[in-house]
Amino acid sequence: MSTTATAVAPLTIQDAEALVAAARSAAEAAGVAVAVSVVDAGGHLLAFRRDDRAVLIAGETSTRKAFTALQLDAPTAELVDAVKPGGLFHTLPTALDRPLLFIAGGVPLHRDGRLIGAVGVGGGAPEQDHGFASAAVDSLV
Repeated sequence: MSTTATAVAPLTIQDAEALVAAARSAAEAAGVAVAVSVVDAGGHLLAFRRDDRAVLIAGETSTRKAFTALQLDAPTAELVDAVKPGGLFHTLPTALDRPLLFIAGGVPLHRDGRLIGAVGVGGGAPEQDHGFASAAVDSLV
């Protein structure tokens, strides 16, 4: 007996650009300057945008949030307690040999139940970044 795997459309550059636009729009409506990063299921950076008013570190932060959400397939907002000193993931390393950044603002992307990538937002308060990333994910059709 054979089973046929159902193909799931991957995250495209057009999807990634739409996610960046949606997250930036949500941030602008709140008066916050942010950086937004989108990675595909393989962890490749598909789109990145930094508002000139956002601090430089926000760019790396948004990318690390996206990678963290992808690697653990969970919104980084749900992982905050796990990475506090003594928490489950406090010293979890990455392939880049740097600790993962678990500040809220990274959200995984799913299509037809499969993980296809992640979006990360940096520049606002953690709760704001999570909201902007979630708004972007909700906008993806």
